Amino acid sequence: MEHDGQLELYAAVAIQLKEAHAKVRALQVPEGVRMALTRKLLVITAAAKHDLADATRRLERFMEDLDEGRIPDEER
Repeated sequence: MEHDGQLELYAAVAIQLKEAHAKVRALQVPEGVRMALTRKLLVITAAAKHDLADATRRLERFMEDLDEGRIPDEER
């Protein structure tokens, strides 16, 4: 039973990651900013393989930042 709950959580995070990637693609920002945001999402995706709870928190924070317009400057 616990295994089913874990699979559901992974599925929910996967859906949220997919939505986050779509949101980043739709942003009207310079390509460097888009790449930086995509790299952050890739780090969150990798973290989900090892620590799902931490990845979930990071993803929630990432989405809050996007929703509130806190977008990083272009990386140099």
